[in-house]
Amino acid sequence: MVQGNVVREEPVAPSSRRLEASLNLQRKAALAWGKATDHAGRVQVVPMADFDMGRTIFGGLEGGLARMVMKDKLAKDVYWSDAAISEIEAAYAASERARPAPAVDQRLIDFMIDECDFSMEHADGTFLEHLVFCHDYSAKHFPEHSPNIALLHSILGTATNTFAMDVKRLPKLKAMLSDVEALHIEAFPSLLRLFYDRALLPELRQNIGRLDKLKALHFHRVIDNAPLVIDAENLWVQLNFHLMHFVDFVPAANWATHRSDPLMQQFKELSAFLDQAGQRRAQVEVTFPQGGQKPVGEAPTLAGRLAEAIPMPVKKSLARKSIRQYSQKIGHSLSYRLEWTN
Repeated sequence: MVQGNVVREEPVAPSSRRLEASLNLQRKAALAWGKATDHAGRVQVVPMADFDMGRTIFGGLEGGLARMVMKDKLAKDVYWSDAAISEIEAAYAASERARPAPAVDQRLIDFMIDECDFSMEHADGTFLEHLVFCHDYSAKHFPEHSPNIALLHSILGTATNTFAMDVKRLPKLKAMLSDVEALHIEAFPSLLRLFYDRALLPELRQNIGRLDKLKALHFHRVIDNAPLVIDAENLWVQLNFHLMHFVDFVPAANWATHRSDPLMQQFKELSAFLDQAGQRRAQVEVTFPQGGQKPVGEAPTLAGRLAEAIPMPVKKSLARKSIRQYSQKIGHSLSYRLEWTN
């Protein structure tokens, strides 16, 4: 077995003027195949030594239970079989030859290096690795829309109150974007929180029969609570960007063991809703586990067993409570309103 995600690059030096980010094998597989994959049987998953959650975007997570669950989820090293490495590397190389991801606008690279701070680690590797993956996935599997949206989706805030840039720099950023790109980048952190708050998707599902009458969604921007409006057409586009975003958060293997994870549940719910609404536009193939299977190549930790013993409704409630606390701390309102035509 060879470890497929051991390289963790340091933040990009200003002089390089490039977004250097290595892609691990799980990300390469997703890019090559346009899907989220449970790699059970192809990997060994082991606890990560000397993991420091304080260096990640989840460092400020409060509550002993919530921190225990998140640490167990993140602190994993993945070792890939030789056969899996060969298959994925070959598929990724073929994908790059067939449709290479476009270069990022140099102005945006300079802005991200000079005006922003992406030094925090993400769920797996550096923040820039996550952003570059999202950019490349969007370019390959949602080519009708600008990959700049995926690249900059979290620049105005994450779900855990980390902000890569000051809101005062927003006019400079928007001057380099189209109006549509700016709208989606402003909206993304807010929609992410509305998923965790667990009100928006249920209301949309309740109105499945009249979605053709949906005019707009009114909500609040995370970074400064400014009111925003996104029209119905762009809301569908936005939801597809979130569908792609979820691909980078699934475990490498043994999804059945982790199926009660609130993020896995949100991914499943959004995927099902977009299918039901006939609005699945991005290529995101995924098969969610239907029942319990024993993990392969991964020995459950004590923390993992305790986390899985927590009932799914309790986990959803904890996630909702956490996101409300984060929004309350920064004066962000989770209120929203769906606007309908007569």
